[in-house]
Amino acid sequence: MITEEILNEFKERMHISHSEDSNLKRLLSFSVEAIKNKCGEFDINGTSNIDVRAKELVFERTRYAYNDAVEYFDNNFLSDILSLGLDIAFEKEGEEDATF
Repeated sequence: MITEEILNEFKERMHISHSEDSNLKRLLSFSVEAIKNKCGEFDINGTSNIDVRAKELVFERTRYAYNDAVEYFDNNFLSDILSLGLDIAFEKEGEEDATF
């Protein structure tokens, strides 16, 4: 869920002063789901390295979507997407190994 804090952080980053909160929340929500589908689970409000990197990708994807250029996001951020996905997978694998 996109909180007011996340919304305001994105608006500040993008220098958006006018109110189009519902559209921005929708774009942020779509971006969260897109990054989760590509990379794995994370907490957009979290403070771990993975969560912060994932939030950065969410903001970047939302910026592309806001500017009607989302089709360029994957190619421009491919290394970041792959790196985050691998780190999430390795972390998950490490957690599963620890339970045995």
